[in-house]
Amino acid sequence: MSKNKKSSVLINISKQRLKLIDNDVIIQEYSISTSRFGIGNKAGSCKTPLGLHKICEKIGKDAPLGAIFKARKNTGEIAEFEVENPYNDDLITTRIIRLTGLQDGVNKGEGIDSSKRYIWIHGTAEEKKIGKPASHGCIRMKNEDIIELFDNVRVGTEVVIVKK
Repeated sequence: MSKNKKSSVLINISKQRLKLIDNDVIIQEYSISTSRFGIGNKAGSCKTPLGLHKICEKIGKDAPLGAIFKARKNTGEIAEFEVENPYNDDLITTRIIRLTGLQDGVNKGEGIDSSKRYIWIHGTAEEKKIGKPASHGCIRMKNEDIIELFDNVRVGTEVVIVKK
């Protein structure tokens, strides 16, 4: 990416795709998984919110592939992949890119705040489900992909989540 980068991230829910854009040029595209419960912004809904966000924090630099995070802390455990969810949980693995909403009444404010809802971009132990809705509201990525994205975005990067 360019030194004076104006990077952004575009997440398309209907296509289950994430695009990394630098100075209006798509430099990488990834398959993702958004919420299996659909689109929405209400706290407790487990739905993926729409609208303009920004990256407010990056967690997990240098964590090993498959590292399991709980409460944004590396547990020291490594997830098993290619098995049918042995954890009965929506595991957060490898890296976390925290989002905060920027639009009052859309993804920012009482009862709908993306940051307080813990809407993140993160790795998953369920890589087989990437490409179709399967999360509890977050944007899941393959573990190698989240490392690449993590390394190519900065805190403050805009993230837009659209339906189509």
